Amino acid sequence: MTGEWVLVSPHRGKRPWLGQVESAHSDAVSNYAADCYLCPGNLRINGEKNPIYTGTFAFTNDFSALSSDTPQAGSDDPLFAFQSEQGLTRVVCFSPDHSKTMAELNHQQIEAVINCWIDECRSISSTYPWIAMFENKGTLMGCSMPHPHSQIWAQKHAPTIHDREAVQQTNYYQTRGSALLLDYCEREVTAGERVVVANSDWLVVVPYWAAWPYETLVLPRFPVSRLDELTPTQTISLADVMSQITVRYDNLFQCSFPYSMGWHGAPYDGNSHREWQLHAHYYPPLIRSSSIRKFMVGYEMLAEPQRDMTPEQAAQSLRNLPAVHYKQASA
Repeated sequence: MTGEWVLVSPHRGKRPWLGQVESAHSDAVSNYAADCYLCPGNLRINGEKNPIYTGTFAFTNDFSALSSDTPQAGSDDPLFAFQSEQGLTRVVCFSPDHSKTMAELNHQQIEAVINCWIDECRSISSTYPWIAMFENKGTLMGCSMPHPHSQIWAQKHAPTIHDREAVQQTNYYQTRGSALLLDYCEREVTAGERVVVANSDWLVVVPYWAAWPYETLVLPRFPVSRLDELTPTQTISLADVMSQITVRYDNLFQCSFPYSMGWHGAPYDGNSHREWQLHAHYYPPLIRSSSIRKFMVGYEMLAEPQRDMTPEQAAQSLRNLPAVHYKQASA
């Protein structure tokens, strides 16, 4: 996907751990918080008041990392190159319920989130060709607002990771005449050993090249380049697999499992991009328990990514977990 190698060292899982131990990762306990900037009816930091929304709620980020009016400028200096960027950032609240993460939403509520993402893509893509949609869940992943939400960053130029994936997918398509991730999906279905969840339209696997311990990849089992190209039926089946993987994450260590996830799709540049296959990455940091996480330091920062279990081991652990959330099961 990116042309990088990953060092797999499963024997390191036996080493003792005397390092940093994280505090418990728990969901909010109340469905409304008076001091939350994202709850219905509350004032945001810029003084605007949220509507009393009953479903999803999308708005322009009050502290946007990208601006639509950045002056045009640039330099091709070989040592100090730069290019100004223009863009837009949006926030999508999953629901009015302050306490419900994706794992605790029902299928209809998850479908509403997906449809909101689709609507945002259709609105934004007329101005910005590159759209990154992502969710940071939990303070361990740098989430500063506990109300469950995702973000959308749109810009004129290809972000670095998107660009790397575009190069790899284009090279594969030009060499073999088929989409890299569609071929990969078929191979994983046949092998089965890295599959976590599957239905007629979608596949969730621990990818062969995974770097994070319980990293997963959400793949369509049909050709599609962008999220807003999904049919209503495919959206419903996507809600099913997103529910199943997020519930399994929470069930793994019986905690609100932190992660960063995001969608990658083809740019909106007027071309069909048959080489591009829509997909979503989940990058969770926990490795041994709810209090021990994987640190990407040392060798990972100075050499290449390294993982402490095989992708097959991680997939089996997730696959064997129930699809009913542990809170519901205990209740």
